[in-house]
Amino acid sequence: ARRKEAEKKLVESEKRHKLMLSESQRVHRQLQFVSRRVLLAQEDERKQISRELHDDITQILTAIKIRLASLTIEADTNTRNLKRKILSAQKMVEKSVNLVHRFARELRPALLDDLGLIPAMHSFMKALTKRTGLHIRFTAFKEVENASIAKRTALYRVAQSALNNIVQHANANRAEVFIKKLPDSVSLSIKDDGKSFDAKRILSSPRPKRLGLLSMRERVEMFGGTFSVISVSGEGTTIEVTIPIQGKEFR
Repeated sequence: ARRKEAEKKLVESEKRHKLMLSESQRVHRQLQFVSRRVLLAQEDERKQISRELHDDITQILTAIKIRLASLTIEADTNTRNLKRKILSAQKMVEKSVNLVHRFARELRPALLDDLGLIPAMHSFMKALTKRTGLHIRFTAFKEVENASIAKRTALYRVAQSALNNIVQHANANRAEVFIKKLPDSVSLSIKDDGKSFDAKRILSSPRPKRLGLLSMRERVEMFGGTFSVISVSGEGTTIEVTIPIQGKEFR
């Protein structure tokens, strides 16, 4: 009887090990695929930035150079239209500066480092609303600014990625972003009234098509936090995030 019991336990143990090995292999394949997709996404992003810099900034700066060269010639001979052409050149400079600022904000918002998470979120959401028409309601508690810059960056990137996903995929009219204080953590929730999707399938797929959800989850789990997605047809999607915060960060 003891031998049979031991054999039964051995069989059960082997089954558990096989399941663990199978799950480990699945996760390994997913990580490999995601790593490749991340590299490809980075290259695509670099290509887009390079193209925009070449097509927009370079062309504007070249036009400014030509315009200034003509102004130096006309300054001595034809002063009648000089003021108008100077104003035109100034507008070109202003346009190129605005483009550079936009690139800088997308890569790393200076407000996040200089003023904090809440001003950076307000600025991003204001620009997103102006560009897309998505109405966003945002509330937060001021003590979140006491969290480390790494954790504030994670919260910002999760909200940024979630809102960009809403614009690209959800066809939503409204979104709500809440940052709340919990006893030992910070809670971030992003809710929209758009189309639903199968979040569980995307997060567990060995070859996911959307890297946004996976990158959000990775950012949160890097700090020992939790990440969940609830998407219901007719009710929209809610992303819930918690990140542990030390007591001193709330003071």
